Amino acid sequence: MDYRVPRGTQDILPPASGRWQRAEGVARELLERFGYSEIRTPVFEMKELFLRTVGEETDIVQKEMYTFSDRKGRQFALRPEGTAPVIRSYVENSLWKDHPLLKLFYMGPMFRYDRPQRGRYRQFHQIGAEAVGSLNPAVDAEVISMVAMILRAAGIERVTVKLNSLGEAESRERYTRALQSYFGAVRSRLCGDCDKRLERNPLRVLDCKVPACRELAADIPPMEDYLSTKSGEHYEQVQARLKRLGVKFEKDKHLVRGLDYYTRTTFEFHHGELGASVALGGGGRYDRLVREIGGPDTPAIGFSLGTERVLLAAERDRRDAAGDAPCDRSMIYLAWIGEKAGEAAFLLANALRRAVRVELELESRSIKAQFRQAGKLGAGYVIVLGERELAEGRVQLKDMTTGEQRDFSLSALADFITKEMVGYRNDKSPHGRIDRNLGGQLDEALASLQF
Repeated sequence: MDYRVPRGTQDILPPASGRWQRAEGVARELLERFGYSEIRTPVFEMKELFLRTVGEETDIVQKEMYTFSDRKGRQFALRPEGTAPVIRSYVENSLWKDHPLLKLFYMGPMFRYDRPQRGRYRQFHQIGAEAVGSLNPAVDAEVISMVAMILRAAGIERVTVKLNSLGEAESRERYTRALQSYFGAVRSRLCGDCDKRLERNPLRVLDCKVPACRELAADIPPMEDYLSTKSGEHYEQVQARLKRLGVKFEKDKHLVRGLDYYTRTTFEFHHGELGASVALGGGGRYDRLVREIGGPDTPAIGFSLGTERVLLAAERDRRDAAGDAPCDRSMIYLAWIGEKAGEAAFLLANALRRAVRVELELESRSIKAQFRQAGKLGAGYVIVLGERELAEGRVQLKDMTTGEQRDFSLSALADFITKEMVGYRNDKSPHGRIDRNLGGQLDEALASLQF
């Protein structure tokens, strides 16, 4: 019997799981700063939800959705994306009644039957958000700027923002006719899927990954030329606000995204190292979606980031900029030499954990092996407790970033941790909401140790 992890999925193991937590923590903190609150929806929904919202002609619906029937014959689908479930919940729970502009974010797994490759999985994870209730172009610019901030905070420096507008229904109808005319002249050279798309939804031709179709689409007329006055003004205002915010972008006439519900603003974030066809994430407006699902006529905009791709891009930028990953300066590795020192280290670790993360040596290995383990774990500091230190009520502390080694009494150690390490966590870490009153508690705990 083969019990290996299913193809296209992965086990997220330490220390990688720590990087996931930090990336999600960074995103959570920034989203909350912008006024977003978390929503959690089921991992499966009625299949019809995605047929209606994502679009029956999209690759997601035709080729990638995981669907199943329950015992009553009802058709469900594992969610391939996060926006439709959020808007379904928005409508079902009448969330517009108390929130004219509602900002929601989500984090979690999505599922698509896709060809597995680096940064792309069949069970993948997204960080996303939806701002529902405003047509103001300032919201578009704010969302795009917010995503750029999240990527920078995650450690990604080399990001390209691509921007386009798909207009509203009137504009799309004119552009659809223009695309049918353009591709009609080369229809015999389109792939089989695009030949069908040309009749049903020509915009989907622009999303085709077949090289021949991409080449044929190189000289398409830009959607911008077909925008109505209202949509054109909206697009211009989004660009103007992005420039005022200092967000650099490139206009991309081929950018339509993979979902049919988009209107007006669409955008993607790319990292050159991952390839031109692989986006870190993106999003756009979907001003008809709430009404499509049965709610009031409500404009909205959202985004999603692929967590796996964000972490991959961050790893590459960090490696290229600074070599190995930096130490975690909110973490201590407690090393010891000698049986009595080991017993004291056990008590000391318990006291220190009131304020910071502590990894305690448990196997009585050589000091060299303990330092090697501290390096593998990425500890920012190593405390060494030996027989001499035990007798004098002192410890040695080594800064693993600078290599500096210092001698501390227990009271001085408490002062260092509460002022330097706890302060570092409060200022730098998304998980750093540590009560400063713990300083006194830590000092009291260390003073009570009987070595």
